[in-house]
Amino acid sequence: MKINPIGILLKNDSLDVARLMIEALSENNVTNKLSHVTEGIETMAFLKQHRQFSDEKPPGLSMPKMDGREVLAKIKQDKQFKRIPVVILTTSQADEDIIKSYDLNANCYMTKAVNLDQFPEVIRSIKTFWLNIEQYSGS
Repeated sequence: MKINPIGILLKNDSLDVARLMIEALSENNVTNKLSHVTEGIETMAFLKQHRQFSDEKPPGLSMPKMDGREVLAKIKQDKQFKRIPVVILTTSQADEDIIKSYDLNANCYMTKAVNLDQFPEVIRSIKTFWLNIEQYSGS
């Protein structure tokens, strides 16, 4: 049975950071389909539009802007999306942020390198585990 590579949905409100991440993924030969959204509400709309197992139209969304933790909670509470691996890549090293993310069922919490020279190594580690080793079951 052939397993298709998982797609990557990058949620980042900074276009500069998103470009940097996209460039680092490309430099690490990550060829997975990549989509980018800037807001939490866009994240949920994207997921609902791209449901693999439903023919019905996605319901309209009427939500205020959501932060990353609210998006994580929504994803993990939805039976269609709860198995999607969510990797938190952030600059925060605060214990409360780490604990809250895992309480909301994040699959991984990684701190972004503040030094741009270290950033490719962070991307390499994500690629090694999440794109080469880990397999995702969307069912």
